[in-house]
Amino acid sequence: MSEASLGKILLTVTAVYAGAGPFVFDWNRTHIHNPDWPPHAKFHNAQTMSLGAALSAAALTAIWGNGRWNRNRLTVAAIAASLYWGTQLSASAYPGVSMADPPAKTSRLGPQTYVAAVALVVNAISAVLEHRRVHR
Repeated sequence: MSEASLGKILLTVTAVYAGAGPFVFDWNRTHIHNPDWPPHAKFHNAQTMSLGAALSAAALTAIWGNGRWNRNRLTVAAIAASLYWGTQLSASAYPGVSMADPPAKTSRLGPQTYVAAVALVVNAISAVLEHRRVHR
């Protein structure tokens, strides 16, 4: 296993959260088990959960897998750890989308917006820290 550093640990946190978070927050009666959701909506929810898990696995493999930690692996890790969060932010721009489920007040912004924005900022800081560390 490669050497731990603050940047790698922070990237790991956002990657793990992207992989586990969808299952924690969507594997329930308001989402995947919601009898009011049509099967195709559940398909897209399931696809998003699987995508988060796959991106998490890709990021974690790039961060902690065998081989030399270098600029290319850092780039792959940072992109893989950020894609889930970036697409989550972009989803609010689509028509008819709300960031909250009824009966909560619907909104273009919700907790997901802030979590995604923080994760992207943390990933950017992590990438800068690691780039500096790797290229000393």
